[in-house]
Amino acid sequence: MSDITITTTDSLEGREIVEYRGVVSGEAIIGANVVSDIAAGIRDIVGGRSGSYEKKIAVGREEAVSDIRAEAADLGADAVVGASFDYEEMAEGMLWVNLSGTAVTTRRE
Repeated sequence: MSDITITTTDSLEGREIVEYRGVVSGEAIIGANVVSDIAAGIRDIVGGRSGSYEKKIAVGREEAVSDIRAEAADLGADAVVGASFDYEEMAEGMLWVNLSGTAVTTRRE
């Protein structure tokens, strides 16, 4: 499954798209704990980056990528083109990470 290429572009260099398999998406909902929230709040006041939130967002992206690869593999695809991340706050401390694109089958040119 990890050999499924994911790209934000609409084509793959050196590969021809021979079949469109359908729209695929991967999603993750991530939350922060109270200690992370307090630390992030302090950083917001005094400045700086919130490492705890950055790590949680990275985990959410990884989960979304894993999900989209699994969905593409189920459709018999070997790549996903036009991939795009979207982030939405769902509730206090909850973040929705979505990755969507088009699953395709390709062949080397």
